[in-house]
Amino acid sequence: MSVAFRRESDEEHLEPKFEVPIPPGPNLVTAHGLERIRSRIAELESQVPALTEETEQKAAKRDLRYWRARLSTAQVQHVPSGETVAFGCRVTFVLAGKQRTIDIVGHDEAEPAQNRLAFTAPLARAMMDAQAGEFVDFNGKEEAIEIVSIAPLAAG
Repeated sequence: MSVAFRRESDEEHLEPKFEVPIPPGPNLVTAHGLERIRSRIAELESQVPALTEETEQKAAKRDLRYWRARLSTAQVQHVPSGETVAFGCRVTFVLAGKQRTIDIVGHDEAEPAQNRLAFTAPLARAMMDAQAGEFVDFNGKEEAIEIVSIAPLAAG
């Protein structure tokens, strides 16, 4: 068999590892979100030297680059007044006959399962600038959401 058709190593057939994608747009964070970023960086900085497996170490270094980039671009937002729906608010609303409460936060704080939505999520965007008692359109339906209450998120 010709040398041209032999595999030199299995490395060339591995899937390439890419950087962790950074969400487009501004990196808005709450004060709590900034602390979470700093905490994650400290955690990774302490883990990297202890990792012995090359794959784990590369993954940790990649994650560390992501979090350092997020820290360098973080824009801490002032606590909102709570008069209108804004970044950093807890919003209680009624949608399809069900009452829900969500927190509107930055991308790195978002945890939809814990009702923490990124400010760019369609539901959060639909409610921005609305006041309590107001109805807003959502998902192609007029007045689909009723804003029940708005409160600034507690610091920390």
